[in-house]
Amino acid sequence: MKLRLIFIVLSILILIFLTLPVVRILTSLTFSQYIQSLKDVSVISSILLSLKVSLYATILVIFTGVPLAYVLARTDFPLKGVIEGLIDIPVMIPHVAAGIALLMVFQANGVFGEFFKSIGITFLDTQYGILIAMTFVSAPFLINSAKEGFKKIDGRLEFVSRSLGVGPLETFFKITLPLTRKDIVNGALMMWGRGIGEFGAVVIIAYHPMTAPVMIYDRFNSFGLNYALPVTALMILISILIFIVIRIINNVLK
Repeated sequence: MKLRLIFIVLSILILIFLTLPVVRILTSLTFSQYIQSLKDVSVISSILLSLKVSLYATILVIFTGVPLAYVLARTDFPLKGVIEGLIDIPVMIPHVAAGIALLMVFQANGVFGEFFKSIGITFLDTQYGILIAMTFVSAPFLINSAKEGFKKIDGRLEFVSRSLGVGPLETFFKITLPLTRKDIVNGALMMWGRGIGEFGAVVIIAYHPMTAPVMIYDRFNSFGLNYALPVTALMILISILIFIVIRIINNVLK
């Protein structure tokens, strides 16, 4: 009984710590201030830019990261652990450092910069720069979620499908992928949400056009807390909405 009471008290403390700042921000604005913020074209543009580019990044990793996740889940090979560690690096390193690393590779005179420049794509202060920053820091969420989903599937189901004459590609799309759908969707939503909130890597590569987190920083740094609050509150509301969507999808896919 005493142990349960201790755990309840500790749980309440951490819940207060996690929720109080959010509640404080959301209640710091009046309804009319929310409406006024929604009428601010620059605020809405920055939020829509964050949502749009993060969605593009998520789609990109669905087509590239899900196959990688399947290979890691189904195949044992030398240096597999190293590759899994490399996937997790963007989560572990400071995101400002990630932005600098990307800049070294994709700037005009970088490793890939000259090639992309030759086909009319530049990354410094463009949406392409925002895209690679969001992709780099948030891709591990989708890849790791998909990998764990593939691991849960009994490989014998795929074997039975193959023994009945179904090809490997058809087996993947008709058997494996549907059974992993929940984990892939959850990972995609987590990646999308993480990309929306990315600041450190984005601000290094593309201060402009401003995503919502960069605009929050710019307004706070230039004009102070009160000027940054409306964008902050709207972004928190969007994050809460994403969280609710994730929970609803979880329940639907059970």
